[in-house]
Amino acid sequence: MKIALHWFRCDLRLSDNTALLAASKESDVVVPVFIFDPAILSAPDIGAPIVAFMIECLRSLEKNIEVAGGRLIFRHGPVVQEMSFLLRETGAQALHYNRDYEPYARERDAAVEKLAHSMGVEVCSHKDGVIHEPDEILKDDGRPYRVFTPYSHAWRARLRSAVLPAVKFARLSGFKPPKSIPLPTMKQLGFSTSICLPPAGERAGRESLGRFMAEDVLQYASRRDFPAEEGTSRLSPHIRMGTLSPRTVVAMAEKAAEAHPKMHPHAETFVKEMIWRDFYRQVLWHFPHVATSSFKPEFNELKWENDKRFFDAWCEGRTGFPLVDAGMRQLNAKGWMHNRLRMITATFLTKDLLISWQWGERYFMQKLIDADLASNNGGWQWCAGTGTDAQPYFRIFNPISQARKFDPEGVFIRRYVPEADTLAYPAPIVDHARQRLKALALYKRL
Repeated sequence: MKIALHWFRCDLRLSDNTALLAASKESDVVVPVFIFDPAILSAPDIGAPIVAFMIECLRSLEKNIEVAGGRLIFRHGPVVQEMSFLLRETGAQALHYNRDYEPYARERDAAVEKLAHSMGVEVCSHKDGVIHEPDEILKDDGRPYRVFTPYSHAWRARLRSAVLPAVKFARLSGFKPPKSIPLPTMKQLGFSTSICLPPAGERAGRESLGRFMAEDVLQYASRRDFPAEEGTSRLSPHIRMGTLSPRTVVAMAEKAAEAHPKMHPHAETFVKEMIWRDFYRQVLWHFPHVATSSFKPEFNELKWENDKRFFDAWCEGRTGFPLVDAGMRQLNAKGWMHNRLRMITATFLTKDLLISWQWGERYFMQKLIDADLASNNGGWQWCAGTGTDAQPYFRIFNPISQARKFDPEGVFIRRYVPEADTLAYPAPIVDHARQRLKALALYKRL
């Protein structure tokens, strides 16, 4: 009897799961496990919203596995230690998991692989969380891309996204599953949040994807920049936790484009967002220093003013710039922010308030349900002008004109800043024109 562990991480689904399917095909018994990692849970950039969403996704996954004939095993502790216990308790001959591309995950997975090999256990890691892995899309000279547009062309040329079937679990007499702790609560993990979460789990993700592909994707390119409209997919939390696979998402977009040929540009614009996701993962993989510093080293010398009073005002949505404040209040209330507003608020923090992008990057990581190191870091460095393929430093959004363009009737602003037209609303904390000149001078010194 061959026993395999499937180690769930950010792939919390049974369908279209590469490692899980491989484990089920190659083994008589698959033991699904999830380990709550104290190193991740205690990291300074981990936030309660994403932990809460993860717990709900795990609750759904636990039920789905029971229906499929298995039992999800939960552990809480240092990963190498817990994996050692699990391998011994199960007598597993193989360990399957889907690859992760973040610096910490790479170190952790290398340590687990070393442990497993020392115990005579076969380790099988799989491509799953991306369409193309970091080393699959390279320039002709073998070096990684630093600019998005040529990367996207190469990505597109190699697109082959077959969706995989769901998995069932075999029940064999005589096999005793390892011990499991109950699914921990937020309090037990040291977190609390009052955010109302969106529906979590694989079924919720697939239903959201189906609704979006049936209607909203057909107007995506023309509606996605207007925060008052329901023009974006809202799929990012599901893609982040892996309740949806990137393959499934891209395959559905391709299908929608085939069904509605005139709407092909809208589906293409949506798929482009998935390409950005892979692009930032390959940047993080090949240039891991971006996790802690600017992609372009010279920008580490920027003399940010880092006024704590300004930063607090930005965090709380009381800068006196209505669209900026509405975006930040949406983030604080919902654990999510519209993509156009992510760009506007990030540019405002760095170019108007002259505060380091790293301050904002960490705040977003702590508040977002879809917090993702690669995408968040890439977006912030793009806005700050410090990253690969970045927004030019001299391109500085005017928060007033941005509001006129993307929320012309003030519908979104009134939703989150109802006092914007009253005396209760604060005056702008800075003069945009003056700060723009200061920002240009700050960057030019380099």
